[in-house]
Amino acid sequence: MDISELEKQLNIEFKQKELLVQAFTHSSYVNEHRQEQFEDNERLEFLGDAVLELGVSQYLFNTYKQLPEGELTKLRAAIVCEPSLMNFAQELDFGKFLLLGKGEAQTGGRERPAILADVFESFLGALYLDQGYEKVIQFLEKHVFPKINTGAFSHGMDYKSQLQEIIQQDKNQKVTYKVIEEKGPSHDKEFLVRVYINDDAAGEGVGRSKKEAEQHAAKIALGKINVSN
Repeated sequence: MDISELEKQLNIEFKQKELLVQAFTHSSYVNEHRQEQFEDNERLEFLGDAVLELGVSQYLFNTYKQLPEGELTKLRAAIVCEPSLMNFAQELDFGKFLLLGKGEAQTGGRERPAILADVFESFLGALYLDQGYEKVIQFLEKHVFPKINTGAFSHGMDYKSQLQEIIQQDKNQKVTYKVIEEKGPSHDKEFLVRVYINDDAAGEGVGRSKKEAEQHAAKIALGKINVSN
């Protein structure tokens, strides 16, 4: 692997280059190069998993102040699951730098979801050991947290329930949804929905179904509530 190319791509220079190499070394490569005493990335993955979970938990706790523990847990699970970690690794082109055994490489190991998810975590473990927790947070702020804010993991959240829960704290308030616009043919409709808190418009959302549009509208309303608190 070309360490300098990877460091340049990430704009991070490792003090302990061997940690970066280890983070990208799959067990299949170690098995084929026993005489060279390579270490695979499994221990770094174990550490990176814990660092990632802490970093994401801290961010969600500080950002989504109205979410109850159960919803925070669901959202965190959507962020740190294998498909999400695989996507992060793919966007960073981590597969290109993997050290794989010949058999693993020939059978598509560079695109294998489990391997990509693991290397993302092992990289975080290596970064933590080399430069500390704050550097890991800076990395997550650049590559992970913005996706949370744009709703990439909204499938892990029920925004309507969250909004209802918050509004019900005041018995004098109620939430209602109204379809403002419906367009497109029957097989490809798009709905624009507005959510009202009492009679005040609190957010609008677009979706392929009324339910999806309502969820997006509720998300917007929740964002406004979080900002005002």
